[in-house]
Amino acid sequence: MRKIMMTALGMLVSVGVGAQTIYDATNMASKDLNGTARFVGMGGAMGALGGDISTIGTNPAGIGIYRSNDIMTSFGYSSLDTESKYPGKTLGMGRNHWNFDNAGFVLSTKVGNYTSLRYVNFAFNYQKVKSFNRNMTTAGDLGGYSQTYQMAAMTDGLSKDIWDQFNPFDHNDIGWLSALGYDGYLINPNTTTDIPPYTYYTSTLGRDDRPYLREFRSKETGGINQFDFNLSLNFNDRFYLGMTFGAYDVNYNKYTLYDEDFRTPNGEATGAGYELESFNKVTGSGFDVKLGAILRPFEDSPLRLGLAIHTPTFYKLTWATSALLVSDLYNDVDEIVTATVDSYDYLDDEDMNFKYKLNTPWTYNLSLGYTVGSQLALGAEYEYKDYSAMKFQYSDGEKMTWETNEAKIGLKGVSTFRIGAEYKVIPEFALRAGYNYSSPAFKSNAVKALPINSINTDTDYSNLKSLSNYTLGIGYRGSSFYADLAYKYSVQKSDFYPFVNPVMVEDGDEEVWNYVSPEEAKTKVTDSRSQVILTLGFRF
Repeated sequence: MRKIMMTALGMLVSVGVGAQTIYDATNMASKDLNGTARFVGMGGAMGALGGDISTIGTNPAGIGIYRSNDIMTSFGYSSLDTESKYPGKTLGMGRNHWNFDNAGFVLSTKVGNYTSLRYVNFAFNYQKVKSFNRNMTTAGDLGGYSQTYQMAAMTDGLSKDIWDQFNPFDHNDIGWLSALGYDGYLINPNTTTDIPPYTYYTSTLGRDDRPYLREFRSKETGGINQFDFNLSLNFNDRFYLGMTFGAYDVNYNKYTLYDEDFRTPNGEATGAGYELESFNKVTGSGFDVKLGAILRPFEDSPLRLGLAIHTPTFYKLTWATSALLVSDLYNDVDEIVTATVDSYDYLDDEDMNFKYKLNTPWTYNLSLGYTVGSQLALGAEYEYKDYSAMKFQYSDGEKMTWETNEAKIGLKGVSTFRIGAEYKVIPEFALRAGYNYSSPAFKSNAVKALPINSINTDTDYSNLKSLSNYTLGIGYRGSSFYADLAYKYSVQKSDFYPFVNPVMVEDGDEEVWNYVSPEEAKTKVTDSRSQVILTLGFRF
């Protein structure tokens, strides 16, 4: 159970405006399995084998394996499907699009055969490391829970005088969700410290209406582009060192539509309800440094050991948001009245912009590579990231305590295992296969708890479970030209919640909110993605 202090004192000492959540941050801190078709075809398990441009982002020493110049590009096609299962209802949405996955080059310079330093290599690679493209929808009975309960809890401690004297969408102590609920008459403006039986305007005929999620729909677009610059060294063809400087460009858009209906116990629509639209955009840039080494511990053995460490990605981000709520509710004489609340009307037709900093987790990578003659190559890899160590800061460097503590409470370390194999049927033709698995980043009781001054209005969240990638590939190698083709199938399940449920409990001498996930409103979601990647390259 989560215990969240919601007192007036806690409200008044809050600093700034609550913004980014751990769910958005985890989305940006994770990376897809992407890159060249050879890399993807082997499941990304090439950290110790090296010799592929995509290892620039996992183990930079892999570029030191090169003994010739290389230039390549990759592109492909993706098909994404999201299936949501609510008791008695299954819905699905899909999205197809073309991808430009990577482009890079390696410049290899031979120093000589009589010094310990044999090669000095330089490389550059562009790679799309994260795709946010996703559509999702669900609907169903909310089991008696309502998003308005969260609105009321976030309003706790605010007096009516504050609402009457200030612009609710431009005040550090007022959260946007509560402002929408207040101005949309979804919560009682006279008793904002209580969660109402349902809504402020209820039928005078004594109907026992209950909430129903008529529709939830989200559309996410954009991605993260990574630009890597590498220097790597080859010592005696046995020890390889590499360093990569990475630059990142972020573009993330999320639109959500939440449509809550009020119905009679037998499911008949009453004509009352509300619709909330949220518009969010995150843009910015970041950088990190990756260090790596590969060692052949035995001169006559093809065994290779790899080790890499990545600093956090240090992001500077801007979040732009706006919201629109339309409510149709019964008044005191049982007539339907409509209220429209648009954040643009309070902010001179502009988005609210919020600048902040995000530090993602450190990354630790261990890898093994083994070759059998010139026909078979085997790779295995283990990677670890502790997502609970993510840090948030305001643009001036001051800590965002709420968000950083939420990462500690709701997130945990993630282990990723990768294995891959390549078999050359003939010297010019190769077959590949791979698999990788990532454990969940979210704890089982994680919730999207918003501080009372948050400008977030999208209350939905998904507790992602483990991720599996299955890959196959083929490749052709000529004297200079080469071509590779890979297929990847990814699948990940999650538990989706449209909002949290606040419950007031006694904690010693204080009353606090427990924020928990309403199991009756849970939707089981499965995201799957099929991707085909083609790489064309030239070595010289």
